[in-house]
Amino acid sequence: MQALNDIINWIINSGFLALLIYIAVAFGKPFVDSKIKHAKTAQEKEAWTLLQQVSMTVVNSLVGKDMTGQAKFAEAVTQVQAYLENKGLNVDMKQVQSAVQSAYELSTLTPTVNPNEDKLDTTKKVDPVLEAIKTAPNRANKLTLDKTAEAKG
Repeated sequence: MQALNDIINWIINSGFLALLIYIAVAFGKPFVDSKIKHAKTAQEKEAWTLLQQVSMTVVNSLVGKDMTGQAKFAEAVTQVQAYLENKGLNVDMKQVQSAVQSAYELSTLTPTVNPNEDKLDTTKKVDPVLEAIKTAPNRANKLTLDKTAEAKG
């Protein structure tokens, strides 16, 4: 028993205990830091997933309302922000706005409007490839025109 007391006194008095604590902290700190970083990343990912789901739900609930698009967007942003604050999550307003905008673009319930489309004629279907072909310069026509100009002299 006396030998054990002598060893413990030597460890404390010599500073060996302080060295062991320093080594444990030096090797343990990066491990703890990586675990903290991983937990924060996972928490932010879950918060973003929740933000997307809430945004999609709010956007889909506002589809049938008789409001302008900007009013619906403002209402959706307000509702999403209020929901997240009630849950204790502080999300930047710009992130909420981008999530709501993304939800509007991804929603199958919101119609996609082509500003170039004639609103009166809904029976006409426009093929974008055909329109591109019509408007693109035709090299074959240019080559034949150049040859006829050379032949004429």
